Amino acid sequence: MLRPLSFRHLLGLLVGLTLAAQPPSLIRAGRLLDVRTGQVRTDQGLLVKEGRVAATGAWAQISASAPKEATLLDLSDQLVLPGLIEAHTHVLLQGNRFSQDYADQILKESVPYRTLRAAASARSALLWGFTSLRDLGTEGAGYADVDLKRAIEAGVVPGPRLFVAGKAFSATGTYPLQNYAWELDLPSGVRVVDGVEAIRQAVRDEVRRGVDWVKVYVDRAITLGSDGRLRSMTNYRPEELRAFVEEAHRLGKRTSAHVKGWDGIDAALTAGFDTLEHADGFTDDLLDRAVKQGTFWCPTIYAGLWVADGRGPLGRKSPEILAAAFRKGLAKGVKIALGSDAGAFPWTENPAKELALMVERGMTPLQAVQSATCVAADLLGAKDLGTLEPGAHADLVALSDDPLKDITALQRLKTVVKAGAIVRQDH
Repeated sequence: MLRPLSFRHLLGLLVGLTLAAQPPSLIRAGRLLDVRTGQVRTDQGLLVKEGRVAATGAWAQISASAPKEATLLDLSDQLVLPGLIEAHTHVLLQGNRFSQDYADQILKESVPYRTLRAAASARSALLWGFTSLRDLGTEGAGYADVDLKRAIEAGVVPGPRLFVAGKAFSATGTYPLQNYAWELDLPSGVRVVDGVEAIRQAVRDEVRRGVDWVKVYVDRAITLGSDGRLRSMTNYRPEELRAFVEEAHRLGKRTSAHVKGWDGIDAALTAGFDTLEHADGFTDDLLDRAVKQGTFWCPTIYAGLWVADGRGPLGRKSPEILAAAFRKGLAKGVKIALGSDAGAFPWTENPAKELALMVERGMTPLQAVQSATCVAADLLGAKDLGTLEPGAHADLVALSDDPLKDITALQRLKTVVKAGAIVRQDH
């Protein structure tokens, strides 16, 4: 008996038909940056079919072998590289320098209104050249991120490819909204769950609802210890954290840990989380463990600076501590991916500013570019992103200046292409 198509499968079929209907296209790149090696090749061509790179090489060779019906995008006066990937965002948030900013969004804005704003934020991100986002929790907006992802995939609204986490997890009494009158039953910015079996069931339910990642708030209550380490209180027992990781991995999903202090980082590494977010309290011993385990790190420098004078627990000391940890992690070879925590700061700010901060703290411009392309793609487990090799999604950005000489050039893009379609072209 034939089974009816689900709504998700129907949308996928429609998108596939749309891509198949696109004529082949030729892209001429005056300069093409190989992000893995840093090599820049001149006068290159890319043949795009059905939204993916079909062939690359010297322009003369690619253009001569292209189908006659192929359309042309002439970027011969620009430098071309893969579309940018932002690995830590919150499109359902619009800035929360102060705790009240966060409370106002959860208590005073409906989920439909927040979703409309999120769609506008996703569009801004795409126009800035971010063709993929990993969005790490809706902060009280349910699974609106899953819906937004589906709407983008179906072409209902423009936006990047989304990798979403739905409701992030935390334990009872560990996450806002808190400190209100005890008789009020207020909404929470997370999914509250306690105990190993309840955690396993909750992870299964998140996956059922369409999430790509399992995000867990591992610690809180940041203090500066007498030993100079940034300390924190963990939200879960070790066996509970292991349950998150084991169940997510069993279901083919990766895991993200919000951590700040030494104690949280230690707990997350012990449990085997795939990525660490923030991790201001990284020390030499923890960094060595991260390298050995192959753990990815999104330092979220820009957000730390943004909130330092507001809800930052240690004020201006926190960005200094994070900067020192960043330099050590870079020297040790930790896998650092671009993750600015956009949403903690308003979506009027271009997340590419994070790249300039990474360079200021010791990265070479090439390493910064890699953090937003091939390294971020590896974090996502997406072999068809972060590169312009044959078989990859035809996501690219182009600009006049050289980001290997001035990383801020990535804030001045002229062209953005997603799946072979032009979404921005400045003349």
